[in-house]
Amino acid sequence: MLRLTGLIGIAAAMLSVRGCTWQQAYSAGQAWQRNACYRLVEQTERERCLGNANVTYEDYRRQVEGANTD
Repeated sequence: MLRLTGLIGIAAAMLSVRGCTWQQAYSAGQAWQRNACYRLVEQTERERCLGNANVTYEDYRRQVEGANTD
């Protein structure tokens, strides 16, 4: 949850500075998260991290919309 909050913060900052779309900001956040995942030593933790970092923007939107309707 903390990572998601961090990604949203990064995305909001990028949108205000660069005028890019939410999808572009999400992609940039994913790239940042993947880089962080590769620094993890333990393989299972790295794989879990990469699984979270490789969620498509469309799947992410569905998850967010589903969470907002609950």
